[in-house]
Parts: sequence; C-alpha cells; structure tokens
Amino acid sequence: MQWCRYAGRGGLVATCLMLAPAAHAQSHVVLTPKLDWQLAARLAEEAVRACAAQGYSVTATVVDTSGHQQAVIKGDSVPLQSLSVSYRKAYTAFAYGLAFNMNTTSELIAAKVTGPANGALNTIPEVLFVPGGVTLRRVADNAALGGIGVSGAPGGEKDEACAQAAVTKYRAEFR
Repeated sequence: MQWCRYAGRGGLVATCLMLAPAAHAQSHVVLTPKLDWQLAARLAEEAVRACAAQGYSVTATVVDTSGHQQAVIKGDSVPLQSLSVSYRKAYTAFAYGLAFNMNTTSELIAAKVTGPANGALNTIPEVLFVPGGVTLRRVADNAALGGIGVSGAPGGEKDEACAQAAVTKYRAEFR
C-alpha cells in the first residue's frame, strides 16, 4: 500500500506512507554456510600431520565458500611454491567440485573437467587441475562448504590422500 500527500507552494509538505504486506516481506541478507575457523585450522593441521607421518613436509590450505583462504598450515621444510599450489588445489576442489558435483581434483581430472583441448579452464586464475584437492561437504545435504588442498608430497596422489585423511577424520563435524 502506498499513500502520498503533497501540499502546495508556500509551505512545502510531502508525506508518504509505504507499507508492504507482511506476506511479501523479503530478506536481503544472504547466509552462506561454511566451516568455522577452528575446524578449518584442525583440518589443515591434520592434513599436514598425516603427510608428516609418511615423511612428507607439506602445506595444507582450507578455503571457505568465498574461495578465500580460511586456514593455512605450512610444514617445516616445504618449498615456497607449495603455499600457492595448496591454495589453488583447494580453490579448484571447491569451485569445480561445486559446479560438477565431484569430490576431489583427481575425480575432476578423470572426468576430463579440465575443459577443451586448448586448456581454457587452466587459464582461469587460481585454477589448478592437479591431484591434491578435496571438496568439503556438509553431512546433512552434501552442500559444498569449501575445499582443502595439500602440496609438497612427492606426487599429487599423496597430497590428496593426506587431504582426504583429514576430511575423513573430521567429516562428522561438517554440520
């Protein structure tokens, strides 16, 4: 309902009353589920720990639903590039796991989600189709909550196994 009143020249008065029926009220707030920082940190720590138990020093990065780094744990003797590579694996696992309903960067590669023969998807900043990323999914409805990426072990499959070990340990808390 809208009602307005305007009074003439000398004493300018304008009054408007706008009422929206309660049944049509909308919220303009978007709520996006994600893991809290404590669980994100535990996931990254567990992935680094799982690889360290096998003699590999790695970096683990957890990204949230905005694709930003939420937690990073860096092993004691990892190469410099493992920081950016672990982030890119986590980002790819989240973004493309969400888009294609897959759970690891290895699954994405096996499904040839890497795009056309010209490698066009690989030119998108932050995307890296290399094993070592795992999509984080809510237990109740399998909604994507972020991603974890690991880099530094001798082979992406070893990185991914450490990421998966962390996810397996904490999956029940993805609520």
